[in-house]
Amino acid sequence: MTDLHPVVQHHLVNSLGWRDLRPLQREAVAPLLTGEDALLLAPTAGGKTEAAMLPLLSAMAQQQWSGTSVLYLCPLKALINNLLPRLEQYTGWLGRTVALWHGDVTASRRRAILRQRPDILLTTPESLESMLVSANVDHRALFEGLRAVVVDEVHAFAGDDRGWHLLAVLERLTHLVGRPLQRVGLSATIGNPSDLLTWLQGARAGERPARVVAPELPAASAGGPPPGDVELDHVGSLDNAAKVVASLHAGEKRLVFCESRRIVEELGQLLRAHGVTTFLSHASLSTDERRRAEQAFAEARDCVIVSTSTLELGIDVGDLDRVIQIDAPSTVASFLQRLGRTGRRPGASRNCLFLARDDRALLQSAALLQLWGRGWVEPVVPPPEPRHIVAQQILALCLQEHRVGDRVWRQWWNGLAPFGEAADVILRHLTENKYLDHDDGMLFIGPAAELRFGRRHFMDMTAVFTGAPEFTVLVGREEVGRVDPSVLTEDTPGDRLLLLAGRSWRVTHVDWKRRRCYVEAAEGGGRARWVNRGLAGLGFALTRAMRDVLLGDDPPVRLTGRAVDGLATLREQRIGQVHPGGTVITREPDGDVRWWTWAGFRANATLAATVSEIVDPVQRHDDLSLRLRPDLTPAAWRDAIGDARDRPCLPEVDEKALVGLKFSDALPQRLALATLAARLADLDAAAAVLEETTRFVTT
Repeated sequence: MTDLHPVVQHHLVNSLGWRDLRPLQREAVAPLLTGEDALLLAPTAGGKTEAAMLPLLSAMAQQQWSGTSVLYLCPLKALINNLLPRLEQYTGWLGRTVALWHGDVTASRRRAILRQRPDILLTTPESLESMLVSANVDHRALFEGLRAVVVDEVHAFAGDDRGWHLLAVLERLTHLVGRPLQRVGLSATIGNPSDLLTWLQGARAGERPARVVAPELPAASAGGPPPGDVELDHVGSLDNAAKVVASLHAGEKRLVFCESRRIVEELGQLLRAHGVTTFLSHASLSTDERRRAEQAFAEARDCVIVSTSTLELGIDVGDLDRVIQIDAPSTVASFLQRLGRTGRRPGASRNCLFLARDDRALLQSAALLQLWGRGWVEPVVPPPEPRHIVAQQILALCLQEHRVGDRVWRQWWNGLAPFGEAADVILRHLTENKYLDHDDGMLFIGPAAELRFGRRHFMDMTAVFTGAPEFTVLVGREEVGRVDPSVLTEDTPGDRLLLLAGRSWRVTHVDWKRRRCYVEAAEGGGRARWVNRGLAGLGFALTRAMRDVLLGDDPPVRLTGRAVDGLATLREQRIGQVHPGGTVITREPDGDVRWWTWAGFRANATLAATVSEIVDPVQRHDDLSLRLRPDLTPAAWRDAIGDARDRPCLPEVDEKALVGLKFSDALPQRLALATLAARLADLDAAAAVLEETTRFVTT
């Protein structure tokens, strides 16, 4: 603590009553004060924000940084709003200021920020991009004093295209200010922290000093699971799950995680019918609706809040007594985030109750807890071939600078890998198709980009995901949330009833042109539906753990009697689909031939493309297996596998799938399809499966 600025030390002791720093905070001081890049790892509520900001505030005071010198980036607006009061307190100690900038901030407040630049600016990568391309923001003046960038929940960025967008924007900022920026990432537990730090450093990885700081991460003890009171139950239905939640832990605050918005809505309605004080949170509820629910939950005592992953990140909803998981999250990392929501009070332990609604959820939950018990966490791997992000960034740079030299445009990304020579093909496509105009050695926005992305001052260009075309639901002038259009178009007898915010609504009018749906309160019977347009599927490690469970491995947690019986039944039912020595091909009496790889969706998609001559052309694969041709013989199998070991193939991609890849129309179609194919593949897992022994079983 003594290395921090004296004023910071004084307030830590006298204002906060801290007697010492936590290990993470203590170990982060020296590298951050000396300007090193760093990745700070700790469980949820592990003090990561203070570990980053206390040294940076001390450096700001000691080195007399001026202007906006620290940029703090978050994945969610709600997380930014939640952080603001804390950072206002810390900056106030030193007479410094902090401000937030995102889509909900008013124009007058933004103008005030530009007039009186805050020392710390809280924002999202998308809002940062909008500042760089806005004609109303002098981005050179705003960021001329920038010294450091903090990326909160950095693992939430790195695993998808928001991560590539973040890196590209940071490289443009670095080029803009003309000096390296200190990069500090904050993350929960991940499987490859060194790789994540190297990724965060971007184009200058290896050139700048950097370290991973992770003194507080719990590890599995020898022969035992990590700490945590975890129980698995098999309840059989959502109705039964609601009964269990309503009957257990009366008088306590419970956070219930669900894997879809529809389940959140249906469970919320069921819990209210049981007389439980219930609040809801998911991405399709209006900002005001979520904020009211989260605030009411934080202030209440005997209540439940039901949420998707929106409350998985570091948003503060007060002290929790219990976390309950309906079915299973898709990753161990996600479970660790949720488990870390509990056990914050002295003497309290981290806990989670899994309620599996069906056999598949029971098996997946047991497998995930098996991986957790081994101390295994997924590595964070950036998606390959971000060609569409390259196209978006070139267009954004031309918006930012108005005119860019055709020989120097690449310098803005400082050698970041996706912007190498391969990007020339993308640039040529943009100019040939009038997304960019080219004149006298200069590049600038062309008519096709104006037509495709120019609405609302090019705001559609700042986000790298294509959002679903949802309809806004309004009661009078008050927004409740958004629904998928399919729930408004399906045939239904009588009144059209929606379920949103845990309440039923009768549709009174639909404004199709403006995508608005007007409703009034109804007694019940509402339906909720949202279409998942992302790539579904489980990974290799989790599906292999599911096979291990079927082969007899039990997760190191408490199992209820229903869970024990359910697993025993599953093992009996699937006894012919698993073998410890490799994979199994089953032939059913009805002619169904299936290869049980237990390899995950992406690996099976890769295998289906690699051995396409023996795969059923109609129904091909899922997470666990591939359907093969009914006339397959062992000899034909051996021939196909022998050839396949030397030539794994990328999966086939339907052109219709390009709808979900934003900016794909700014790419040559072959490159857009190649991008999706690379992201759908798991070549390493497919290769591992091809090397395994396969047994034929006839049932």
